[in-house]
Amino acid sequence: METYFGEATPKLGFGLMRLPKKNGKIDIEQTKKMVDMFMDAGQTYFDTAYVYDGGDSEKAAKAALVDRYPRESYTLATKLCAWMGASSEKTAKQQFYTSLERTGAGYFDYYLLHALQDGNYKMYDKYHIWEFVKEQKQKGLIRHWGFSFHGSPGLLDQLLTEHPDAEFVQLQLNYADWENEKVAARANYEIARKHGRSIVVMEPVKGGSLADPPTDVQKIFREAAPDASFASWAIRFAASLEGIITVLSGMSDTAQMEDNLSYMRDFRPLDSAERDVIRKAQEIMTGSRAIPCTACHYCTAGCPMNIPIPEIFGARNKQLLWGRLEEGREDYEAAVEKCGAASDCIVCGQCERACPQQINVTERLQECAGVFGR
Repeated sequence: METYFGEATPKLGFGLMRLPKKNGKIDIEQTKKMVDMFMDAGQTYFDTAYVYDGGDSEKAAKAALVDRYPRESYTLATKLCAWMGASSEKTAKQQFYTSLERTGAGYFDYYLLHALQDGNYKMYDKYHIWEFVKEQKQKGLIRHWGFSFHGSPGLLDQLLTEHPDAEFVQLQLNYADWENEKVAARANYEIARKHGRSIVVMEPVKGGSLADPPTDVQKIFREAAPDASFASWAIRFAASLEGIITVLSGMSDTAQMEDNLSYMRDFRPLDSAERDVIRKAQEIMTGSRAIPCTACHYCTAGCPMNIPIPEIFGARNKQLLWGRLEEGREDYEAAVEKCGAASDCIVCGQCERACPQQINVTERLQECAGVFGR
């Protein structure tokens, strides 16, 4: 018998946010191979959202998963985003029905209010979304519901107090953000557990950055376990926490899938020596000047200057994290070749309102403009 909701769920979840691309579109054939590998390994949890890839992620879930496997053999999660892609209560609620149509799933095993944070959570009250998802559960179209969260610990405590029937919460938990004051990973985790909520983990590898951490962190991990991937440390850290339903990994190719399955097929929690290694890595990461961008692209959806913010920050991070000055400059020039440059920012602030990581985006863009010359 489960000691908490979702305890028996396999601890690796397939996040469909960063699927492989071919000619600018999701590569369905490679996605099918990845789904097959995932299912063959006994994993079952798939996660998408109405806004991922402009809806193509949900369509890919249909083509690669729903149309090819018995409905009872997997669980599917998706999300409703009241603050992006919705202009009224009607259009917000329509997202649910559109998601059902795109995926062809018939019902959702897990349904989430998407990316709640201090600046947008009132939209879900305004549009009566809390009541709406409960109605869909009563109809059998949702099996379990909760919300994904990027806000302050105080807000999380408030929401879980006001909505005690939310069955789970999805949180950004990784070793690099554990004591980060803006992300508040540890504090949010502890609040969720205080309320007895089970947790789905997102961004365990922090948008892929922990798969290639700073050189000093790489050295620590290699000394402790020469054959282990850097990503394995991040995912196993999150999966080793108590009360975890599953840990989402946004895998982009079959190599990443193969690596994740190599240590999560028969998951073993971190032992005390491995936790000590993680603590050493955290001490190094705490002093990092890197831009904590996870490349979710929420910031770019409404940018009036068409600035490729995540790509610019990725270029700068190559310089800050690894000292790859020229490579960072080349990446920057490639990113802005047909888009807006960092210096084109008009400081409208929409990117900062959308950013789940609470990054001072306009300030960091000014930094990048100074470094890269435009």
